[in-house]
Amino acid sequence: MTRVVALTGAGISAESGVATFRDSGGLWEGHDVHDVATPEAFARDPETVQRFYDARRRHLRTVAPNAAHRALARLEGALGEGLLVVTQNVDDLHERAGSRRVVHMHGELARARCVDCGARIPWARDLRGADPCDRCGHGVLRPDVVWFGEIPYDTERIEQAVVACDLFVSIGTSGAVYPAAGYAALATAFGARTIEINLAPAAADVPFDEVRAGAAGVEVPRWVDEIIAGA
Repeated sequence: MTRVVALTGAGISAESGVATFRDSGGLWEGHDVHDVATPEAFARDPETVQRFYDARRRHLRTVAPNAAHRALARLEGALGEGLLVVTQNVDDLHERAGSRRVVHMHGELARARCVDCGARIPWARDLRGADPCDRCGHGVLRPDVVWFGEIPYDTERIEQAVVACDLFVSIGTSGAVYPAAGYAALATAFGARTIEINLAPAAADVPFDEVRAGAAGVEVPRWVDEIIAGA
């Protein structure tokens, strides 16, 4: 069985209308990332942080998966447990497209986390003015999003999958932020073939075996067709 790890980034969801992480000026939807994406920002001004993520959560309900998301779900249907999607995105577009084997290394907008007990719970409403955590009865709920200075989720599971895979594909990500930036090199070190699908080639520590430049909505379905035909 072919074992594939697909790492997805902001580029795959940008085609659905989800704003990319930050622009060339370092702003995230008009905000300095240090004002909305650090634990210190939340401690200093929780109202602003909650308002920012509440708006992003509401916006998420207005967008839909695109052809790239649907293609990866189709690939899971063909490979089953042979495919693991590791996403840096906090949206739920992979799941809404039909993917089930998805790891959200940076958390999820559709979940909340208690600052006291650490409980992670599904959450679809605004978090501003929310009641304390149901689990512990007193903790404040924050977005279940991994901020700067925090440790991504499920890194051990991801690394094990990357080490064991036959094919590693990076889709719509610059590969500039660790630990995700090191996964292609790790896959290469353990003998996997590596492919990059992106609007433009990203600077990588170790060159990819193959680079496909273009929109994810076009290139990912094309690549998936090839993988399924050869499975």
